[in-house]
Amino acid sequence: MSEQTTDSIPLADTFVFEGPSESGLCSATFYAFNTVVTLQAYATDSCSASARQEDAATEARSAKDLCGIFEAARDRCRFFENRLSRTLSRSDISRLNNAGGAWVEVCKETYELLRHSLRYCEESGGVFDITMGSVVRLWDFHQGVIPDEGDIAEALAHVDWHTIKLGMREELNPRNNICRRPRFSVRIADPMASVDVGGTAKGYIADDLGKLLQNNGLSSYVINLGGNVLAHGLKPQGEPWRVGIQDPRASRESGNILGAVPLENASAVTSGTYERCFTRNGRAYHHILDPKTGLPVQTDLAGATVIARTSLDAEGYSTTLLALGKDAAVRFVRTHEMILAAYLVNDEGQMIIVARE
Repeated sequence: MSEQTTDSIPLADTFVFEGPSESGLCSATFYAFNTVVTLQAYATDSCSASARQEDAATEARSAKDLCGIFEAARDRCRFFENRLSRTLSRSDISRLNNAGGAWVEVCKETYELLRHSLRYCEESGGVFDITMGSVVRLWDFHQGVIPDEGDIAEALAHVDWHTIKLGMREELNPRNNICRRPRFSVRIADPMASVDVGGTAKGYIADDLGKLLQNNGLSSYVINLGGNVLAHGLKPQGEPWRVGIQDPRASRESGNILGAVPLENASAVTSGTYERCFTRNGRAYHHILDPKTGLPVQTDLAGATVIARTSLDAEGYSTTLLALGKDAAVRFVRTHEMILAAYLVNDEGQMIIVARE
């Protein structure tokens, strides 16, 4: 079951910078990972003098500076896309999936993402499994394609996150036998298995972009990778950034939300059955697939939003909570201290807030 791949990234050259607004807000928008990425921060050349004095580290960050920093973030996204995409033929993930069980050398970032992803697989008890790639590619939620039962059964036989093996060795300088750098390798013990990091990659990338922005002197910003939101610092007037909780009865484009959550030095990520779905013969099909059946998971939740310090944790746990259903999700939150809060929403828009005491 070889993966259909391509060598091009859609809209790779698109980059729109806007601002500063009257309040000093600057935004950059571009397309990556099949979604719209938005970066926002305030230019100090348009903020009040008191706001500039509050943080000397960002005092020199003009709108021109921000544009350059945001372009660097766009380039970093291209780095990740070229290594983590399941459909780009040259990526680490594609090479791994097509290696026939052999070891594949990967970059440090791919190795770290897979290592973290395996932890979420283990903690979920198998509800979340990154080897669902062979099943995921059978479905087409844009065209409303339902796979054949036999094809699903065949693909499920190769779903098992335990088959992923990680290896690291140190490359030595032959002249002086001093360690020069580590080398990272991965293999899938089952040659027919396929890795899909779509359930963790954007969280890992958001955290990486946050480090890039901070290393360039930004202490207040918000990163939105198609719903994966990471916010740091406060707005110039001391207000927190805020992220809306989607109403499952309305489209994301409608802007209808159930409420807004303040975010400061934290991330909010939502998994929802309404995000990619279609209806066939009166039955709804959504993209959160059950590793046991290969079909959309049966759950009494329409959405689960996780608040965590890192976007990787927020994303890694959001899908698990949605798949577990309300009661099990509440218990899961109570036993996982990395989750600061969870907002669980059913089909009728009723929300349960589970906050860490």
